[in-house]
Amino acid sequence: MRAVIQRVSRASVMVDRQVISSIQTGLLVLLGIEDADGNEDMEWLSKKVVNLRIFNDEEGVMNRSVLDVEGDIIVVSQFTLHAQTKKGNRPSYIKASKPEIAVPIYEAFVQQLQNDLGKKVGTGIFGADMKVDLLNDGPVTIIIDTKNRE
Repeated sequence: MRAVIQRVSRASVMVDRQVISSIQTGLLVLLGIEDADGNEDMEWLSKKVVNLRIFNDEEGVMNRSVLDVEGDIIVVSQFTLHAQTKKGNRPSYIKASKPEIAVPIYEAFVQQLQNDLGKKVGTGIFGADMKVDLLNDGPVTIIIDTKNRE
């Protein structure tokens, strides 16, 4: 799994000109899934997301998690995170999972996040043409790949 995690002051997802998810303070997680991803990846990434200390404490130091600030999370599926750009100018998405594999993993990841966060997590609609609006706070953007745990 590959995730781009953005600390936001607000974020929303629209499909067909209707807002389907919106949050204030929290995290926008763009999530790419590949065939090799499994339960271990999902559980590890969920715990990492909810415990990342990327929110400021009283002294302005990034020392608090989304749990600590009682923030919210939106997860948006994004197969383009697995783009391969080595050859030519048109990215290849061959490493990204097809919907029949990715959808159950995406839904399980959202459920795991809800369990770890202790509340509902907003989502996009898998495979839909989504419009994502956000105000990145900081800006703070973290990239995590469960196959490369640095």
